[in-house]
Amino acid sequence: MEEYSQEDWGNHSQDLHCYQGGDPELDEMPATKRTLKIKQESSEEAQKQDVMQNIVQILESVQLKWELFQSWTDFSRLHLSNKLAIFGIGYNTRWKEDIRYHYAEISSQVPLGKRLREYFNSEKPEGRIIMTRVQKMNWKNVYYKFLEITISEARCLELHMEVDWIPIAHSKPTGGNVVQYLLPGGIPKSPGLYAIGYEDCQEKPHSPHVDRRGPDPGKETQGEVDVPSPQASLRVEMESARIIYCYLGIAEVRTLQQCLFLHFQANTKTFSKEWVGINGFLSQNCIVEPGVSPKSIYIKFVEVERDFLSAGSLVECLEKAIGYPLKFNN
Repeated sequence: MEEYSQEDWGNHSQDLHCYQGGDPELDEMPATKRTLKIKQESSEEAQKQDVMQNIVQILESVQLKWELFQSWTDFSRLHLSNKLAIFGIGYNTRWKEDIRYHYAEISSQVPLGKRLREYFNSEKPEGRIIMTRVQKMNWKNVYYKFLEITISEARCLELHMEVDWIPIAHSKPTGGNVVQYLLPGGIPKSPGLYAIGYEDCQEKPHSPHVDRRGPDPGKETQGEVDVPSPQASLRVEMESARIIYCYLGIAEVRTLQQCLFLHFQANTKTFSKEWVGINGFLSQNCIVEPGVSPKSIYIKFVEVERDFLSAGSLVECLEKAIGYPLKFNN
């Protein structure tokens, strides 16, 4: 592979193929299908941006220093060759020295050294973009930063960013005011990581003196003052519900299925010391007042080989990713 220094990039002559805006497939599609395809691509792009923003927040939370890219040998060093990591690519300009993110990624399948070389190789799509911007003086310098992670930490981040929450159903109240959790099928009989969360639905009452619908021009008469109706006063604005992580479990000695069974369906006498908090919360949630539903509880899980589960700082890894402490992890 040819090697280029930072200085060589500006002088490196290479034919760059410009991206052609027209997509032949889209041109031949019926209008309805074309619209759906564009909307799907737009949704996927928004999702990618959300994931990248989350990764950037993780990198920023651990306060890593940017390293200036100087030569290909940066990524051939032994300490980068076989490591998994979260990494970011940054740049500054001649006009603004502050370094901004161009890209961020969790390199959980490909070693960091190999992945970074792709971003600084002009023969690769990723590297071609970067080289072109340096050549055209859009950018002054290019930087990178990385945080080494273990396989289990990579899987923990995958659990957070790629695995969907599964709602836990519950029975009708029995014995007066007690409900029981109904675990879903398909929980693996294998080691891994799992998370437990609950739905946080915040209610914000509207001010009785403010009608967000605005005045009705058809009913507006001079000298009239808007008087809030009882219905307007009682309207409640429901924010979109979000699920709060409250516990991260490591199914190392037991399987995922066994651990979740012991959390949701075991007798209180079977609590282990580290499970007192989360199991107490789940048990208390089963006791409901008449006409009141228990909190909505959710789980998610990912299989991980047992040998990898003891490596890394998994709770701290997840807390950095979500931005708040896990309530029931010691």
